[in-house]
Parts: sequence; structure tokens; C-alpha cells
Amino acid sequence: MSNTIGDRIKITIFGQSHSRAIGVTIEGLPAGFAIDEDRLLAFMARRAPGSNPLSTARKETDEPDIISGLAGGRTCGAPLTALIWNNDTRSKDYSNIKDMPRPGHADYTAYMKYGGYNDIAGGGQFSGRLTAPLCFAGGIALQLLELEGVRVYSHIYSIENVKDDPYDLMGPFEDLTEKKLPVINNDVIDKMLHTIEYARNDVDSVGGIVECAIDGVPVGLGEPMFDGIENRIAKLIFGIPAVKGIEFGRGFAAASLRGSENNDEFCIEGEEIRTRTNNHGGILGGISSGMPIVFRTAFKPTPSISRPQQSVSLSKMEEGTLEIHGRHDPCIVIRAVPCVEAVAALAILELIL
Repeated sequence: MSNTIGDRIKITIFGQSHSRAIGVTIEGLPAGFAIDEDRLLAFMARRAPGSNPLSTARKETDEPDIISGLAGGRTCGAPLTALIWNNDTRSKDYSNIKDMPRPGHADYTAYMKYGGYNDIAGGGQFSGRLTAPLCFAGGIALQLLELEGVRVYSHIYSIENVKDDPYDLMGPFEDLTEKKLPVINNDVIDKMLHTIEYARNDVDSVGGIVECAIDGVPVGLGEPMFDGIENRIAKLIFGIPAVKGIEFGRGFAAASLRGSENNDEFCIEGEEIRTRTNNHGGILGGISSGMPIVFRTAFKPTPSISRPQQSVSLSKMEEGTLEIHGRHDPCIVIRAVPCVEAVAALAILELIL
């Protein structure tokens, strides 16, 4: 099933945006691990709706209800299953789009694939709401990785045309979670917030880019040619709705360089082999090099905007005008940051175990 991924650590995500609950089952967690639930809840709160004044007005506590997989407060080897209850749904807001698909959404493709039986409320199984259980699984993975000396960092690289400073690909990396926005350069915070607010007042939306760094990954993880680290991260990343692109290290900018500029020369630091630069983003031949793994993920503008748009009536086969109601983020990038961290952690944990 397409809702299940992983080999050593297997996760299955289920539910719809307006179903009674959404959730996740995680198989393969090492037994005897005590989950720090306070840290897990704090991590999930960064993604939760209504967590900042520029997010959707939908209010969900997103407190996971763990119904199996623990004994005495520790993992016990059984599959760990958690439910996240949906308490603030307004399905009536979507009554007018059952027959008229929203531009930029999966409404039309899902209608054709499932013969019109797809759940349209809140986007159904295609909703960003399903990233809540993804963050639950990723939050646990982050804690397990810390035991192995691996840390995951991220920041908002850009919102529309407003850019933060990029990561130094060599590190070190700073934990930015306590800031108003997770950015390196504080001078761009108000500019980003103004950009989002301007789009919202214009009944529109904006997209952006999240940059992520994974530090402490040992050399030698990953398998060529279809199971390299890029492959694993990219497959999980595209499970996050609204993702449209990913690049590693220097990424597309490397295409304008010469080999002499892009190659990372090797050196010895202490008793370790390292590279003097990190244009390769910590991955060579799909295998970790021991340098920080750095990648960037592009998110499209939120497709749910309230201004009139052209669509078609599926029953009448006539063109018409659609107005979307409901509660939506003018920019999903802020809430997407922990989702990217969750995916990165799950991909590396799968390999490091």
C-alpha cells in the first residue's frame, strides 16, 4: 500500500483530514526505548494548526493517543500505534467543491482514480493534515538518532522572494526553534511575515524553501543505485503535500560550475578523512561521506485561495467559477519545517539501524 514505507522501520499513516481520527503505526522500533513525550509534543506543536497568527484558524491539539506498542512507558517490540483525533472539522465548507475541483488540488485526479467516491472534505487523504502523524513518527526518530550522535537542523531558506542566509555546508548548525521564525538572519523575519500577510490580505498565498542539515551521520550509509540516501530522503519528502522539488549540496547551482570548482578535495582532520568543502552535501554515489548532509525542499504556494477561480462542473461538463471557503494557511512553509525534519530523521534512522 502506498501509505506504508520503510523496511527496518516501517510506518503506515492512515486517516483523512475530516475523519474521526488520523494516525500512524510504526514497526521495527528498538525495544526498551523511553519516548520523551514532552519533547515529542513540543516538536509536533510546531506543525499544529493555529500555532501562529499566519496559519489556518483550524484548532487541533494534535495530542497523540498511543494505543499500543508501549509497556511500562517503554517500547516493547510490538507495533506502536498512535491516534490523533480530529476535533475541529467543518466539512460543510467543502460542499460546493464535490462537483467542481479546486485548481492546484488533487480533487480532479482523485475523482477520476476513485470513481467519484473520494473524500473531498479538507482534501481527504491528500491533506497536509496527514503530516501530523508523520511528525509523530519523525519526532520519535529524532530522539533515537540523538542516541547515535546524529542531529537534524532546519530553517526557512526563503518565502516567495525573501531569502534567509544559506547554511554553511560545512556547519556548524544552530537550533533555531525558539525564534519567532526559524531563520539564521533575524533581519528577514519581519520581511517574511510581511510577505505572508500581504498575500493573505490579497486573498492569495505564497510558497518557499526549507533548508535542512543532518549532522553526525557516519560514513558509509546508503546503497547504490536506487537505494541511496538521496533516493530515500526524496521519496519520503514527496510524501509531504505541496513539495515540488529537492536539491542536495550545491544542487542546481553546481550545473553552472566547473569540475575544479565543484569537486570537494579530501583532507585529514585528526584521524578522520574529510573534505575541504561540501558541495556534494554529504553524499557521494548515494553513500554518506561523513560530512553534513544538506538539502533544500521547495514548497508551492497553498492552492486553497478564496479568490474566484475557473474550474469545471464534473456532472455537467461545463466551465464555471469556483470560490473556495474554509480555513487555510496563506503560506504552509512555516508549518512544513518540522515535517522536513521528521522525514530526514526517518530516512536516516532506517539506514543507521
